[in-house]
Amino acid sequence: MLNLSIILEESAQRVAQKDAIIFGDNRISFSALNTAANQIANGLRSLGINKGDKVAISCPNLPYFPMVYYGILKTGAIVVPLNVLLKKDEVAYHLDNSDAKAYFCFEGTAELPISKEGYAGFEKTPTCEHFIMMSAKAGSPSPIKGVSTLSELMKNQSPEFDTEMTNPDDTAVILYTSGTTGKPKGAELSHFNIFSNAQASRDLLTMQNDDISLITLPLFHSFGQVVQMNAAVLKGITSVLVPRFDPETVLNLLVRHRVSIFCGVPTMYWALLNHPEADDYKDKLKETLRICAAGGSSLPVQVLKDFENKFQTTILEGYGLSETSPVATFNFMDKIRKPGSVGLPLWGVSVKVVDENGKETNTGQKGEILIKGLNVMKGYYKRPEASAKALDNGWLHTGDIGKMDEDGYLYIVDRVKDMIIRGGYNVYPREVEETLMNHPAISMAAVIGIPHEKHGEEVKACIVLKEGTNASESEILEWVKAEMASHKYPRVIDIRKTLPMNATGKILKTKLREEVENTAHHS
Repeated sequence: MLNLSIILEESAQRVAQKDAIIFGDNRISFSALNTAANQIANGLRSLGINKGDKVAISCPNLPYFPMVYYGILKTGAIVVPLNVLLKKDEVAYHLDNSDAKAYFCFEGTAELPISKEGYAGFEKTPTCEHFIMMSAKAGSPSPIKGVSTLSELMKNQSPEFDTEMTNPDDTAVILYTSGTTGKPKGAELSHFNIFSNAQASRDLLTMQNDDISLITLPLFHSFGQVVQMNAAVLKGITSVLVPRFDPETVLNLLVRHRVSIFCGVPTMYWALLNHPEADDYKDKLKETLRICAAGGSSLPVQVLKDFENKFQTTILEGYGLSETSPVATFNFMDKIRKPGSVGLPLWGVSVKVVDENGKETNTGQKGEILIKGLNVMKGYYKRPEASAKALDNGWLHTGDIGKMDEDGYLYIVDRVKDMIIRGGYNVYPREVEETLMNHPAISMAAVIGIPHEKHGEEVKACIVLKEGTNASESEILEWVKAEMASHKYPRVIDIRKTLPMNATGKILKTKLREEVENTAHHS
């Protein structure tokens, strides 16, 4: 028997008075967090939520998230975390597709009125019975007439709850993957999938009792939720929650709370490194920031080196997907670390690289990455065809292109769908981006394929320059032409102020491609 919520119960006994969560000036102990989760579990029971029911949550990185998350799990129900940027029709799709019976939604702010979209989506979903508002100001009534709040649900509920026992392979969480094709699919992760990955993350980050972790990766996403929140709760260490990534805020909090563990996606490392006052923080951070982890997409080697040099810390790169709970490979502290590589498979996880016929490739040869092991999802909720396509004999087809070196270290080359085919040659955008990032004036680069009459596709680079530098499009073109094979270098250079990103800080190449399509239609 295993219910993921026991990681909180165990820490609430072992380190009862220790801070579990720091948010602004609020500090919540492990004991208080567990009590709140118990009251929420009792409240859910009173609404008729039972084992196996689905309960959705839209909430940024606030103390509400872990309270509700563990509260749902305690009842044996399944957590369905939703991206806080979803609009009403998208909310309705997720509630309907997941068969959610109840929905916890944060009120939001003037800039991001989460509950306005959330409630409109709820109203379009007759099968979802309960809407519970998490007020922006704790204890205040709901701004929507007739809607009850989380504090009302918790009121007069017992601080004790007898946790529902679930089996290790029962579903704990359904994580929707931002489908680049068609509608998002819900990856079903079991209690054991997440528990074993939280355990692995705790060990990979070499968590120590006095560590303090800062979480600015969204908790509705697997990286922040498992590698940070669940691992920290399991170890019994303090987490500082940050609802929105802002480099200055993060630098301040890293220093103020003497944070020793930080996890981020590449764009976050880039933003911290390029912050105009980064140098003012570096001496303080050198003393405390012990270990960092990067994932989500490949971290350019140049950014990794510059960040480590400036802040005298270690960045460990890993790789995974929502479907692998999320970590599949990682650079271990006690093994050789290879910059540019995402490391070796975790214990209990196998990884192989195969060609288009499903045959394993030789060392250094590119192919699709397949993963099998304790961390692989059960399947996509209510999507048997998609599950059968993704899982072949237990091997998950990732859709990522990679290669392995002679020591078994994995290197991510690119997404299958990002690959550009120019005049019959395969061009991997990541390789072009890595080269561009070596240019002294280039701060960030995203490479996409654009339609071309003769070659089928042409290579286009969207570039952000470093503060205070100048370089023209033609200068960059001349430079890159000397650095790369003729079929690879970008013929089209587009210098811009920013690049479009999603809530987790990933560069949205789909948006860049849409811009190209829209221009084509208008011209």
